[in-house]
Amino acid sequence: MHCDASWFQHQVLDWYDHHGRKTLPWQQAKTPYRVWISEIMLQQTQVATVIPYFERFMERFPTVEALADAPQDEVLHHWTGLGYYARARNLHKAAHTLVNRHNGQFPETVESVSELPGIGRSTAGAILSLSRGTYAPILDGNVKRVLSRFFALEGWPATTANLKQLWEWAEHLTPEARVTDFNQVMMDLGAMVCTRSKPACETCPLQTQCKAYQQGRTAELPAKKPKKDKPTRDTWLLILSAPNGEIYLEKRPQSGIWGGLHSFPQFESRDQAEQHLALAGLQPEIEDWAPFRHTFSHYHLNIYPLFVPLSSIPGSVHEAASNAGLWYHPGIASQVGLSAPVKALLGRLF
Repeated sequence: MHCDASWFQHQVLDWYDHHGRKTLPWQQAKTPYRVWISEIMLQQTQVATVIPYFERFMERFPTVEALADAPQDEVLHHWTGLGYYARARNLHKAAHTLVNRHNGQFPETVESVSELPGIGRSTAGAILSLSRGTYAPILDGNVKRVLSRFFALEGWPATTANLKQLWEWAEHLTPEARVTDFNQVMMDLGAMVCTRSKPACETCPLQTQCKAYQQGRTAELPAKKPKKDKPTRDTWLLILSAPNGEIYLEKRPQSGIWGGLHSFPQFESRDQAEQHLALAGLQPEIEDWAPFRHTFSHYHLNIYPLFVPLSSIPGSVHEAASNAGLWYHPGIASQVGLSAPVKALLGRLF
């Protein structure tokens, strides 16, 4: 099912000229680097949330070289609160690749940019089209929603067959001329008009030919992902407090939850946490703080914080701190990446 591409392009570009977003921080002094950082931050995160993070990130890491040279901990610290930390780890890895293999410059083609860690076809297309005007269709979440409704796509958009169809539509509709504005307006329409719930169809430039609107199905399209119940896991966090008030944190493995971030020692049961203390020669009072739930994309995590004030620090803990851990105090906050639950628990102490 195709529509008249020139009609579609005219409608959305005219809307962009009157209503599109043109003053976002990453639209000023545009470079592939600035667009890349914004695109990665905007995955899973709203524009209003991203703006202050983007500005702080750019101030600290103004170039791809500055990002590559920075320690991973500092990059993760500047990501704290944005979530989905694999995005930050991949940014850091990709910055190294750009500096080491590409002289700090983004390659010219979507295929080459897509080979960088954490960058798929749509993000590569956005980087090149928004910063350099390179012809490249995009298909982020906003664009998927606009096209799924416009063509009344049946079924969940992320199936292999539906993704193939959506890419075909995107390629058919994306113009060679004004590709920067076209890709921007498709994202703007999804974010501002064709929203997930209660889309503003009365102000949409595509309304007259939108199949979902004509069929009265904007509330049900695009179809949601078939629901699976999220599993629940439990974890016990050991909050070791030194006599001077510093808190022991250790670095998480690169893979798995909170990869590369600093966290409290983590255990699968309260007994396991107590055994760990006993092995370190400790039999302290343990305060059970109120448990709370943190939800990831794939499961719920019930967190049980155990606060342990230490009257002295045994050698084994000193040794661990010098290897994989550190004693946290607010003065070193800028050097340490923290997950949201760990940051919240530290906030109760400092």
